[in-house]
Amino acid sequence: MRVAMPKGRINLVKGHPNPNLLPIEQVKAASIDALSTPDILTADSGLEYGPDPGYLPLRKHIAEWLTEFYCPRELINFDRICITGGASQNLACILQVFSDPVYTRNVWLVCPTYFHASRMFEDGGFHGRLRAILEDEEGLNVAYLERGLRESEKEAKRENNVQPRFKPDKKWRKIYRHLIYAVPTFANPSSMTMSLQRRQQLVRIARQYDALIITDDVYDQLQWPAHQSSAQSAMKHAIFPRIVDVDRFIDGGAEREGADGFGNAVSNGSFSKIAGPGARTGWAEGTTNFAWGLSQCGSSKSGGAPSHLVATFMASMLESGDLQRHILCTLQPAYERRYRKMVSAIDQYLIPLGVTLPQRGRDVVGGYFVWLLLPQPLQAEKVVRHAKEDELLDVAPGKISAVWGDEGALELDRNVRLSFSWEEEDRLVEGVLRLSRVMEKMVKE
Repeated sequence: MRVAMPKGRINLVKGHPNPNLLPIEQVKAASIDALSTPDILTADSGLEYGPDPGYLPLRKHIAEWLTEFYCPRELINFDRICITGGASQNLACILQVFSDPVYTRNVWLVCPTYFHASRMFEDGGFHGRLRAILEDEEGLNVAYLERGLRESEKEAKRENNVQPRFKPDKKWRKIYRHLIYAVPTFANPSSMTMSLQRRQQLVRIARQYDALIITDDVYDQLQWPAHQSSAQSAMKHAIFPRIVDVDRFIDGGAEREGADGFGNAVSNGSFSKIAGPGARTGWAEGTTNFAWGLSQCGSSKSGGAPSHLVATFMASMLESGDLQRHILCTLQPAYERRYRKMVSAIDQYLIPLGVTLPQRGRDVVGGYFVWLLLPQPLQAEKVVRHAKEDELLDVAPGKISAVWGDEGALELDRNVRLSFSWEEEDRLVEGVLRLSRVMEKMVKE
């Protein structure tokens, strides 16, 4: 029997952390610590401009933390780290330093893609040159990508596009011929995870075609076992190496003899999902040459590293272990509960209606989202509209995750994205129940 709950709008669109999951006391303690250090009265103060690559103690703490989490075969050195204003701000800086709006032929985005990504690339001068890469059960379809890269290179040759047009040569940067954008682990919106084999194949293709792989690795720490167990414990290590790790070591590594030293991958990290989006602080990891070149972006060179004051707070939280404990003891268990409640409700109310989810056979899941494929003849935009009007329920239609200018590459008319990060736990089940009522009514009409 379905028990009626009081009405009230439920928002399953918002990919924000629930305010109750923010580490408010830890940030407060870190701010007091950072503002009480003797360095506050020196040139190293967090209230000064700061060095171009960012606050050195934070770079060192991030390097140690990432080494422990990803377990690469060699330690991560701090000179591979550049402090940023978060993943989105840093994407704009990457485009400013490492791309040319003509010589860089195309931007290739895994589709469905993060719904703000297309706008950022278009702002970077790539209107009309964004291309969707389709996915299969292992993630990005490398064969599909390689065909596109091959055709793009033929076109560039016909047009005699052989050198950068607008970006003069500088010793601290290189201009890539292609850009590839992906969220390899617990992707937004699809929640999918790219297999290790695909990560390796992608790096090799990027090297062949002089492409820079830009990965948003912002959900990696938010992980838990797909199947509930009485012996569960916090997951302290990543399930796969990042693509930047693959590039660092595979086939001689990014800094192998004969290579230019910039590599073909950059990892975009952020404290937004683990400490709070208001921190506006993140990091990029790449080769030493790449990290230094990124720090020479004009806006950083002019004003110093972004988010310099908050960087001192994040350094304190990592040094004390408060952030790591918050991830393992608060965020992982909380998001696991939320995920399980939502998926259980989906299994109960939506799967019988013909809804399907990707990668159901995974051992580890995570992130913020669940990606649904609706049964025919339902159309996502109509379902979204009726949910909003009839059930006071907000869900995201799949079309918002299309790649601008290449919308026809993948049909997203029957996809819906649900977020389990924002609403309170008990409202997640109610939200799925409301969605099922909408679908049942529309099927009968």
